[in-house]
Amino acid sequence: VIARLRPKGVCGGRDTAPCSLQPYDKYTCELKVSARGHNASNQEDETRRYEFDACLPEGTTQEQVYDEVGDVVQSALDGYKVCVFAYGQTGSGKTHTMVGSDDAPGLLPRCARQMFAGGDSKGCVTVRCQIFELYQDNLVDLLAPADGGSESTSKLTVQHEPCTGDVFVKSAETVTCTDADALLDVCKKAFSRRATASTKMNAESSRSHLMLMFFTEHVAHNVNNVTYGKLTLVDLAGSERVKKSGAEGDRLDEARAINQSLSALGDVVSALTKGEKHIPYRNSRLTQLMSDSLGGQAKTLMIVNVSPLGEDSSETKNSLDYASRVKLVTNDASKSIETKTVLALKKEVDELKKKLSSK
Repeated sequence: VIARLRPKGVCGGRDTAPCSLQPYDKYTCELKVSARGHNASNQEDETRRYEFDACLPEGTTQEQVYDEVGDVVQSALDGYKVCVFAYGQTGSGKTHTMVGSDDAPGLLPRCARQMFAGGDSKGCVTVRCQIFELYQDNLVDLLAPADGGSESTSKLTVQHEPCTGDVFVKSAETVTCTDADALLDVCKKAFSRRATASTKMNAESSRSHLMLMFFTEHVAHNVNNVTYGKLTLVDLAGSERVKKSGAEGDRLDEARAINQSLSALGDVVSALTKGEKHIPYRNSRLTQLMSDSLGGQAKTLMIVNVSPLGEDSSETKNSLDYASRVKLVTNDASKSIETKTVLALKKEVDELKKKLSSK
């Protein structure tokens, strides 16, 4: 888990307001929680410290953020399932961290370029991608033809690949890319269809969860094997207090759906940390989609994006408490490698099956 304080000027940040959150050291952030509302006028403000794998201050550049998390791409090329997801209140800089802008590219474009560079062992890389938004708990395929209508959306089902355990969406459009520019162009077109709207907390608030699934096939130079990995990037919609965000009408329905799915994600985290036998992945589309990333065989990184401002201290505390619980979840990461000999045998078996079926 990595904590990132919202950079100045991002999401219309009110940069002149007093701050309540400060980095204490490279792993720890310190939050001042107001004593107001505790029915005790003589109480002093409380200071709480939260320790994570890294704490990134406001001045952290996009490149420095990537330096902290860039190993995830190498892990995917090595055959692991990897997930990076951004969590935080609305307007805390999640989309800035995950996607960024032309002037300050975020994790996605940097990951794409590193993927096709082939990692430590170079070689040939092919990426199949699926991109979705989860809008009011409805799964929307952002790569499907725009005129596909509700019928194509209703056919989407979340499934697990039997051999690898990878989560994928059946009947969704899958685009295969062999270079970074093609992949980023596909992503850009998908993002143009994502639901956003203005609230009091953010002029361009994401009103849906965004999920990008990249299935990698890596044939390394001078090595007799092929590795199959998966990199999942998730830009969660912001948790929000309806009264503070001023949500009404459609915005109110969106806020309720967002908070409900984030609550379901919290239930999964709680069950995992308590070691319960039943994990409620099926309670939400969001948790179904993330079921191979939380408590499974994946390497998972959470980036909790937080506002340093005093007026947001209550939401910041909630986000940091949530991240502290996520930090207790343990995964058992494993990788998927097949030698060229095994691949040849599989191909031979498939050909024999075809011959038998044709008789």
